[in-house]
Amino acid sequence: MTYRLKSFFAAALAIVATTAVLVPSPAIAQNSGYLQCVPYARELSGIQIYGDARTWWHQADGKYGRGQRPQKGAVMVFKPHRNMRLGHVAYVSEVIDSRTVRLTHANWSRINGRRGQIERNVPAVDVSPNNDWSEVRVWYHSIQAPGGTHWPLHGFVYADSTSRPQQPIPRVRGPVRVEPSKEFVNAFAEFSR
Repeated sequence: MTYRLKSFFAAALAIVATTAVLVPSPAIAQNSGYLQCVPYARELSGIQIYGDARTWWHQADGKYGRGQRPQKGAVMVFKPHRNMRLGHVAYVSEVIDSRTVRLTHANWSRINGRRGQIERNVPAVDVSPNNDWSEVRVWYHSIQAPGGTHWPLHGFVYADSTSRPQQPIPRVRGPVRVEPSKEFVNAFAEFSR
């Protein structure tokens, strides 16, 4: 086994050990169709931004608060990275500590061999060198642990909590579409986490 591989496994075990108490809620497989991250994050947060996840950070400028610190009810905005060209958004369902949050999001892991599923309260760990939430590792269902990829973030978009009381996570109304778009499929070509 190479030194790099040994280092990776040591780091993975350290993260699993620190997140052992953060066992996520079960992922939910939809009966049919795809649920994409954007409409799901919008429904959970109440943040009225439309378009691909990669556009959320810039669209929020001047409309919603933005920052580098997680907050319950905020939306974590991922930058496009590798084959994830459309970016990703995820609802922050809980802040555990300065480097760990729980996310509730759609269309991240393959569950039962399919994308477009919901994962509730899964850990995401800040792995940025300066603890500034510029890079995270996110729970990946198939390995039941945080994946190995350091995903770059724009930061967090905050809902206006002064005009809207914090609401419980609503039930999902159903998939947005039956099949993913061709652009979406191409943007999430097979890649290693």
